[in-house]
Amino acid sequence: MWWNFIGRSQQDIEDARTDWTTGSRFGTVHGYDGDRLAAPELPPVALKPRGRVR
Repeated sequence: MWWNFIGRSQQDIEDARTDWTTGSRFGTVHGYDGDRLAAPELPPVALKPRGRVR
């Protein structure tokens, strides 16, 4: 998990951030009068998995 995005890979998180930024996958919160919160920039290093082994 990074920010509010959950994914199985770095690419999943990058795609979720892009979709959030463009408004193409996530819905609208009705009753919220402010602008959509901006997702922070991804860190300049690869995200590390939490280490859960299945």
